[in-house]
Amino acid sequence: MSYKRLDPEDVLISAESVTAPAWTGNTVSLTTFFTSSAQEASSSGDYYLDVYQTGSTLDNAEVQFSVLYGDYKGSGSLLYDSAVPGYSPTSVNYSTYKNLILEDKSATSKFSFNGVESEKIYVININRARYKQNMLPTTFQLQLSYVGGPVRTLRSEIPSSLVFNDAGRVYNIISGSLTDSTDLMPSATKTESGSFGLFQPDIGVIVLNGNALDASIADGGLLLGTARGSDTDGNNKLYKAISGSTTTDTSFRLSSDETLTSNFVFVRARNSEFNYSTNPSILTGSGELRYTYLVDNPRTYITTVGLYNDNNDLLAVAKLSRPLLKDSTREALIRVKLDY
Repeated sequence: MSYKRLDPEDVLISAESVTAPAWTGNTVSLTTFFTSSAQEASSSGDYYLDVYQTGSTLDNAEVQFSVLYGDYKGSGSLLYDSAVPGYSPTSVNYSTYKNLILEDKSATSKFSFNGVESEKIYVININRARYKQNMLPTTFQLQLSYVGGPVRTLRSEIPSSLVFNDAGRVYNIISGSLTDSTDLMPSATKTESGSFGLFQPDIGVIVLNGNALDASIADGGLLLGTARGSDTDGNNKLYKAISGSTTTDTSFRLSSDETLTSNFVFVRARNSEFNYSTNPSILTGSGELRYTYLVDNPRTYITTVGLYNDNNDLLAVAKLSRPLLKDSTREALIRVKLDY
């Protein structure tokens, strides 16, 4: 085995942004939505559902995202303990995402959408494998239709300057398709409800404003009618709005965005280097060269490049697609790419 120390100019670090469709099968637009019948039949289906791209009984069904309901007062689900008012799965959902996203984590703080507080939220949590490093804000478009009502299209608003909270970049969700340049939500609804929600690309979370979704059709809402009964099972109505009705097709568009960092290592074998094999099989038992013609014309075949640290610990191995002939009349330049 032959070693050679790399020079500083032999190593180059490069970063590349890679965009890809978020959904299984490299699909940028998800148009079919399925849930587990067992989960939907249980009480947890009223405040939490996993959504698949195909029938959940099939082997290739994968969770694309989860839909959950959170309530500041704990309404819409059964209490954990009837002796503790307001302590329920929906209150835990609300406080969990409030602590994750809001900078104000006091017990009395609430989600605010364009300056308007809301006690009820719907959260779309994108499966980690689907969005990889983060979601690409300019590709988000969600169409909703509840019980045969009109289709409402939501997208992220691209601000003139980036806004950050505890969970990274944050974008307001407004009405209108990706081709629209303005928010189509009526001004009265904006004043009363604020925006439709918050788009958090760095953590794969979309928080939708329950007040805006519950607004009337005339005011640009869905008339969702969020069930907020105390100590009673509610209804995760957002899933029904996402999957649409029997007469309306809906879709969910989204792409992932990740930065791939690559180390390029340039391994150079000059004409006078690596021409003699270090394989012990090249010698006879008495220590003589087994192939005498190699005395005047030494040659080797490079098959593998190993990268070692100063302690001779092997860090990485690169295999060539085919052996590379090396002799004193040839020089070789092998580029090794390490992605992480």
